[in-house]
Amino acid sequence: MKKFADFITRRHILILIIGLALLVPAIIGYINTRINYDILVYLPDNIDTIKGEKILTKDFGIGSYAFVMTDMKDNYKVLKLEEKIKKINGVNKVFSIADVLDTTIPKDMLPNEIKDKLYDKDASIIMVTFNGSTSEDETIEAVRNLRKTVGDANSISSMTAMVVDTMDLSNQEILIYIVIAVALCLLVLTITTDSYIIPFLLLGNIGIAIIYNMGTNIFLGEISYITKAIAAVLQLGVTTDFSIFLYHKYIQAKENRKSNKEAMSMAIVETFKSVIGSSLTTFVGFLALCTMDLTLGTDIGLVMAKGVLMGLICVLTIFPALLLVFDKVIEKTTHKVLLPEFKGIQKFSSKYYKYIFVVFLILLIPAYIGNKNCMVYYKLDESLPSNLAFHVADTNLAKKFNITSPEIVILRKEVNRNKVQQLTEKLEKVKGINLVLAPNTLVSDEFSSLLPKELNELLDNPKYQLIIMNSKYEIASDKLNNQVKEVEKIVKEYDEKGIVAGEGALMKDLVTISDHDFKMVNYTSIIVIFIVMLLVLQSIGLPVVLIFAIEFGIFVNMAISYYTGVKLPFIASIVVGTIQLGATIDYAILMSTTYLEERHTKKKEKQKAIEDTLKVTVPSIITSALCFFAATIGVSIYTKIDMIGSICTLLARGAIISMLVVVIILPSLLLIFDGFILKTTKFKEGK
Repeated sequence: MKKFADFITRRHILILIIGLALLVPAIIGYINTRINYDILVYLPDNIDTIKGEKILTKDFGIGSYAFVMTDMKDNYKVLKLEEKIKKINGVNKVFSIADVLDTTIPKDMLPNEIKDKLYDKDASIIMVTFNGSTSEDETIEAVRNLRKTVGDANSISSMTAMVVDTMDLSNQEILIYIVIAVALCLLVLTITTDSYIIPFLLLGNIGIAIIYNMGTNIFLGEISYITKAIAAVLQLGVTTDFSIFLYHKYIQAKENRKSNKEAMSMAIVETFKSVIGSSLTTFVGFLALCTMDLTLGTDIGLVMAKGVLMGLICVLTIFPALLLVFDKVIEKTTHKVLLPEFKGIQKFSSKYYKYIFVVFLILLIPAYIGNKNCMVYYKLDESLPSNLAFHVADTNLAKKFNITSPEIVILRKEVNRNKVQQLTEKLEKVKGINLVLAPNTLVSDEFSSLLPKELNELLDNPKYQLIIMNSKYEIASDKLNNQVKEVEKIVKEYDEKGIVAGEGALMKDLVTISDHDFKMVNYTSIIVIFIVMLLVLQSIGLPVVLIFAIEFGIFVNMAISYYTGVKLPFIASIVVGTIQLGATIDYAILMSTTYLEERHTKKKEKQKAIEDTLKVTVPSIITSALCFFAATIGVSIYTKIDMIGSICTLLARGAIISMLVVVIILPSLLLIFDGFILKTTKFKEGK
């Protein structure tokens, strides 16, 4: 490592030039990385609902669909509008009741179910199907053009419409997220460092690391809009303390009258030794998200783990080069550190540790209960403002036509008409279902010859047949999820390979998979972080104590949401615990390793050791936590997307809670379990 450090210091100008040059391909990669705005695409490919979506796309050309509500009463005008819609690139089929009434078929011959759902004295529905799936670029562009063609975005109900509105809102906000995070971090760093120029150099270095990280996402193919929104602010919050640590080591080395380059070389070596353990735990903590069946976890986990790696590389290469180049400017802009020493907290934590431990045990019970019973929601549109166009359209569709949760049952072609009729009758009796249409049982051969070509192509499929249903229950509600389970059971009785597809079925699977992921990812993150700390710290007792302390902080964080009656989006409840554990465990590592050094190396009594430990570590821990808080709190306050806002709120609050746990409760645990920790720790020879 010493040779590497010497090379960086000798060639710091070259390093800086290379670092800045690499921004060009990174920015190109960032611009060309596709962003996905549909969470449902992260469901596993092997579940029936996803298989059903693929069948609808490939065999029926219903990759996705939209309902267009129009107040046109003249069938001729409706047909004219349909002709315009058919010309839109990406549109597959367009049909409405006007297509039927325009033929020789009298309206009275139509089944009542069809007339009630597709026709109203004041309005009618045009159904539009698209070639591609919900979140494909072609479909997104088709919906944008559909809105222009119809002239009223509020009249188009579609999952893709929700994707479009999410995309537009997210893109409006993303730049402001970064500006707010940077501004607040600058404020914190100005208070906590001793130079006016250092905050800008530090954030400049992290900015370069963030661009590298986001640019290399192009190799992943695409990332989620959630990942895009939180990755930069999380990387800023998580890796800031690496840079601060190197700067402090550099200043200390310079005080020993070393040359600048010699001091920097020493600082790089010391920084690497000190942060490699904590950065590794943060790295594997994020990778634990990859164990989720919902592959959104892999998306967030890989990008954030890569962000930690990029941050560490830049701290050991580009940041030293920046410090050496601007060394004289830094010296001229020094000022007194405005951050207080927090002597009161230090004294309180060391003096009253027994009482703190008792309070900790008492609080553990309500914290655990609150964490376990935290309320979550799965309905994706709940995380978005109610005035968005898709929201208005969905509400109008439900009010006017009572279409709330349309579903499609896919059966094999060989299931005969009698069985399909029996299945239909059985489905009609399921509570909450107000429409069941099996087109092949309703339409005779003579009747079908009179229907428009688009409808016949939909009905006459060589491999499959469809049953169309509608539920009056809300998407992602417990009632609908239970109903879908009941429908799936009934369908399997008549066709063991039958599939229930549609948004309601997809959301039911999302709920089931997310519940499993919540448990899986938490256990995995604890296990992998424990193993890493076991290897890095060469201790059994210490990792147990540290994880126990940070997990308590996570429980408290989630419990606050429960006791204040706040419902969280499901993804926040899954990922926040792992991110908080991975991002704040380094506070605990810094505190505990310093304590062990005071106890074992310097042979101090445990009371004296903890006092000196607090004196050395509390300012650094508070600085790091405040930076993490600053990077996330502004986003949580500003954003209108609750999926992002809730994650950032929990992370901002979690940073402060973990900080308090480490500076108040962890000292108590270190003193109480001092003997256990020392006996189960392997110390290096000579220490």
